Amino acid sequence: MSVARFWRETPRRYNLGGSRCGVCETVYFPPRSVCPTCPHHRQTIEKMAPFQLSGDGTVYSFTVVHEAAEGFEMQVPYVVALVKTVEGPILTGQVVDVNPPEVTIGLRVRATFRKLREEGKAGVIHYGYKFAPAVDTDPVPGRRGTAPPVPSGTKESDRAQA
Repeated sequence: MSVARFWRETPRRYNLGGSRCGVCETVYFPPRSVCPTCPHHRQTIEKMAPFQLSGDGTVYSFTVVHEAAEGFEMQVPYVVALVKTVEGPILTGQVVDVNPPEVTIGLRVRATFRKLREEGKAGVIHYGYKFAPAVDTDPVPGRRGTAPPVPSGTKESDRAQA
């Protein structure tokens, strides 16, 4: 990969940097300079704003790879998934930190920064996003980090011990 291309792709590779249309509010990844959703594309020129994706999403579809491409032989079997982000775009990425049989459609995941590959024995190490299961104590989406609900009829003293 050329140095110019490497630096040009840095924002989306390392930060999930996309763009949002200032007319219809549609979010894109990778970033676009014109909105293909709007009926009059030319009206969106200079109205596409940089947008940071959160990295949260759900597995939309997936496959388990058993015959790996060159350089990935040590990782088989591994899961590659289409992940629908909460902002809308669907991203492709490897699902990590979970056994392949445990991956299901609808699994909540979060983007994580990981090593993708190396170029040669003494070459450049490329990093990028992969997806790991979202760690959450509450089954209700969007309420990350809250305590699980306490059954009704529970006394205050019992809640403190839970």
